Amino acid sequence: MSMKNTLLLVAMFVASLSAHSRESVTVAAAADLVYCMPELNARFAGIRPEADVTTSVGSSGIFFAQIRNGAPFDVYLSADMNFPRRLIAEKAVDANSLTPYAIGRIVVWTMRPDLDIKAGIRSLVNPAVSRIAIANPAHAPYGRAAKAAMENAGIWKDVESRVVMAENIAQTRQFVQTGNAEIGIIALSLAMAPAMKGVGRYVLVPEGAHPRLEQGAVLTNQGAQNPAARAYLDFLKSRQARSIFEKYGFVLPQ
Repeated sequence: MSMKNTLLLVAMFVASLSAHSRESVTVAAAADLVYCMPELNARFAGIRPEADVTTSVGSSGIFFAQIRNGAPFDVYLSADMNFPRRLIAEKAVDANSLTPYAIGRIVVWTMRPDLDIKAGIRSLVNPAVSRIAIANPAHAPYGRAAKAAMENAGIWKDVESRVVMAENIAQTRQFVQTGNAEIGIIALSLAMAPAMKGVGRYVLVPEGAHPRLEQGAVLTNQGAQNPAARAYLDFLKSRQARSIFEKYGFVLPQ
């Protein structure tokens, strides 16, 4: 065998060993984390460079249904604690892994410079507002919070006919950004993202105006068998991860 062929075989062998030493983690993340996830994953890569993280971002309720039906995720980051607890009751996830990782906030957000939103939720009754975007309360915790805030303010019945439902909180932001709604109730984490700096205006909705958006992470039954997935969940509790959540406006759980 020639020296060239020998070196080629050695290179192929080393590449094969490297490929087999890689780990993978699949994460289903709530849509309010769309801007957080790249930073979280980049920081995790610095801690565990041998792990490849694949992230899907969407509605917590839709991921709940998919995981319940056996979708191959390792880690589920829900925008509330209810969905993970229901999966625990159905033995679809590892009960001992349930971890509160952040507490979300909602804001009234608009791209229209002519709209006065200083009154927060009560700004939605303005006759100039013909469409109000919220995430669908049927499967989006942020949508439930938005509806609860309007009910608490006593304006839900007045504005219900003007509400347009998005699949998740990220799509809610898109509805407003593209002009399909004048105002939206979105996650503070989206409004505070560096990519959204200088885009639109927002007013924070008081925490007491809606049920607390305590967000929880859990390992699926598949993820419980994956050391890299366990490492990822542990990372979410670290000072490094918590600093990223704080940067995006999340309140940190004790």
